[in-house]
Amino acid sequence: MISFAFFRGIVTMISDFAISSTGEGEGCYKLYSVEDSAGGMVNFVVAPTTYFIDQARVSVGDTITGYHDANAPVPFIYPPQYNAIIIVKENNSQNVKVDYFNSQLVSSDGQLKLNLSPYTQLLLANGQPFTGNPANRNLIAIYGPATKSIPAQTMPYKVIVWC
Repeated sequence: MISFAFFRGIVTMISDFAISSTGEGEGCYKLYSVEDSAGGMVNFVVAPTTYFIDQARVSVGDTITGYHDANAPVPFIYPPQYNAIIIVKENNSQNVKVDYFNSQLVSSDGQLKLNLSPYTQLLLANGQPFTGNPANRNLIAIYGPATKSIPAQTMPYKVIVWC
């Protein structure tokens, strides 16, 4: 199970990232430099397998949230450099939560409970329908308004099951 961690900020630079000295994969990998409001910096290595919510195109100046595996090894450099698993381009009309959701569909941090409806799209990362039970899995929940209770409750538009 992946333990998701995230960093949110403004993209300050996008550049090509070389993965080998032979030129293999040239142009396929990118390095996103991201700065948060407190001046913290992170570099995300964006691979062809990095999942972009709604296949959003990201440019310098966009606000993003990058998710990475908190348990994965990282080089001991500054700024930190993480392999991006999921990128969310911030959008005022939707919220996104990437986390492990338990049998009651409550996120691991206890901050969000999903109430699925017949209209909630349940999908795999490849866009195909998911027909199983989404409980006890890593999920990407895309939703609008939520209650102000703890945990906040929402009826998501779309849930992507991260197998």
